[in-house]
Amino acid sequence: MRTRTAATAVLLALAALTAGCSSDSSNDKPSEPTVTATQTVDTAAARQACVDAWAELLQGDEQASAEDEPDVCEQVPGQSAEMYMDALQQRNQANRDALQDLIDEASENAQP
Repeated sequence: MRTRTAATAVLLALAALTAGCSSDSSNDKPSEPTVTATQTVDTAAARQACVDAWAELLQGDEQASAEDEPDVCEQVPGQSAEMYMDALQQRNQANRDALQDLIDEASENAQP
């Protein structure tokens, strides 16, 4: 009886292993690869485009806030706060540079 049970278990295991196999000749050809188009976005370029859009918005509108996110920023989700802060730093640096230019110009004009 034990021999029959063991033999049955072995046969069932073999049947389970070979269940996916087929001797049908129509399946001998490899299947055609499936090609799916995916849009790849260069995240660094998309992030820089968002920061530049923020900087332009902030330079043109002093009342702009984090809620006024430019549309281009949708390509880089989850980084809005960091990109907004980068744009603020860019704008502040541009304003400091412009102020320094005015100071330098005034210093040159004040000298006899």
